[in-house]
Order: sequence, then structure tokens, then C-alpha cells
Amino acid sequence: MTPAPSSSTPRRPGGGIRDGASGNAPGEHGGRDRGVEGAVSGGGAWARDAASHAGLSRPLPAEAEASFVIVTESHDLDVSTEWGEHSHPAHELVWVRRGTMTSRVGHQVFTVSSGYGLWIPAGVPHSGRLTAGVELCDAFFAPERTPADAAVQVSGGRATVVVLSPVLESLLLYLADPLLERGARARAEAVVFDVLAPSERDLAVTVPEDALVQPLVDALLADPADRRSLEQWAGELGLSERTVTRAFRASTGLSFAQWRQSVRVHSAIASLAEGAEVGEVAASLGYAQAGTFIGAFRRVMGVTPGVFRAAAATGSALS
Repeated sequence: MTPAPSSSTPRRPGGGIRDGASGNAPGEHGGRDRGVEGAVSGGGAWARDAASHAGLSRPLPAEAEASFVIVTESHDLDVSTEWGEHSHPAHELVWVRRGTMTSRVGHQVFTVSSGYGLWIPAGVPHSGRLTAGVELCDAFFAPERTPADAAVQVSGGRATVVVLSPVLESLLLYLADPLLERGARARAEAVVFDVLAPSERDLAVTVPEDALVQPLVDALLADPADRRSLEQWAGELGLSERTVTRAFRASTGLSFAQWRQSVRVHSAIASLAEGAEVGEVAASLGYAQAGTFIGAFRRVMGVTPGVFRAAAATGSALS
């Protein structure tokens, strides 16, 4: 992802890692970019804001050596920003230091807050949205010089959430300096590969692929508070409840009720990370009792929303 020039102020510029086949810098969108219309949509922080800014392709600074293994850059974004589907010729590790990021990768929607990052392998199409006021950080990894065991360990070739420990983040920001001495850069890059690790937290919602339930899926991503029951949805779609349930289980491994709960919890992540009170978030998602929401959040995330909110306030990953 690279921000629109009119809505960001570059900080600590890094250098470009050029791809021998395409000649594109990792910040440049490939031919799959379809513009803001392809951006992820959803409720709460997932909802497209009419005032949001469409992200534009932007090459990384050209002054860095092409031999760099890792290039890092960061940007302050004053307005919410969206990107249509695009890909990069380099592996990308993207994270935010304030606010939240939502990214659609294939049939998964990731909601990432401070303390976590999203690893996107080279060539994998993705779209996304950032809330206003975030500091967006990107680290691009030259595929041909990234140790194969490190890349496989992180993601197995798939988009994966990683823990942005203070050590890892400090090293990546240290590597943003294009004038860094070669030996120091090599040592820092080696440590980065040692500490890169996937998160044990599930920060993604799998989106069902069955076209039969697409209207239902679109409605709940647009408004997770939608309270229509399985029976009501089946009637509106002209399907049996069993058919709807089978479609969800086949694509996600979850029942309709479990999937809706997961959507609500992941929508809540963004609001909690921005400091919203637990009761306020519960009410916005259609829960009559905060306790019911707390229980649902704990079942999905393994911690209470209060614990998650406190960790996000300090920029820490959950222990």
C-alpha cells in the first residue's frame, strides 16, 4: 500500500527495491489496481466513508541502493484512505502505529491495529482502508533475497498477521535510513528475519465464496449490527436454513451465527483500538447487554474487549 500524496506526509523515506521482470518499485501498483471501487467495505470502521481519500500509486524514493533486502517507509495520513485491489513485486509487511487498517486479501478480511502487522507475499492482490489519523508503516522485502525459510515460516505463501514486537518495529524503522552503513544494514536485516513470526491471534474473517449467500454476506459486512435471523435470511434468499448453513460451513467452517459473531467482533477491533468504550461498541453492534458482547469477544479473541482496548492504547500486541 502507498498513500495518496495529497493526504500524507512522508517520514523517514526508504529506498526502492526494483523487480527485475517488471521494473516496478514495491510501492507501485501492478496492473491489477482497479481503483477505490474495489476497496474493502463493511460496517463501522469497515464502512466506506464518503470523505475517504482514494490511495494512488506512488514509487518509493529512488535514492536507495537496489541491493537493499528490506526497505521501510512511513506516512502520516490525516484522512481515511482506501486502496483498490493491487499487488506488489516485493513481499510487504504493513502496520499502523495509530488507528486501524482493514485489508481484503482474497476471501479474507483482516483488521489490524497497533502491535500487529500484515505480511502480504509478493504478487498477492489486496485492497484496504485506513482510518483517519493513522501513521502507516510499510516494509518491503526483496523476494529473491528473503530467506525462503523465513518467508515460509511467516506465511506459507499466504497473507498472515504477524506480531510487531518493539524489537521488530525498531529494527524496521532503523532500516528506513537509506544512508545506513552496509554492514549495519546487513546485521539488522538478519535479526529481522530471526524475529519475524506469525501471530497466534486470528485477526481475519473468512468471507463465504458461495454466490447463493452473497447478499447476506454483503449486508452483514456493511452493517454487522443487522439482527435478521437465519430463518429470516433464508426466507429472503429463497433458500432453506439448511442450505444457508451448509454454504457458510463449506466456506468458513462456521455456522451462520458463529460467522456473524466473528464479523461483529472483528468490526469491534477497530472501534476499541480507537478508544471507544466497551458498552458503546456493544450497543453499536446491536448487543442489548454489554456482557453478551464481552462473552462473544472473548470466545473469538481469547481476551475481553477491555483487555484488547488497553493493549491497543499502548500499541502492544496481546500476550
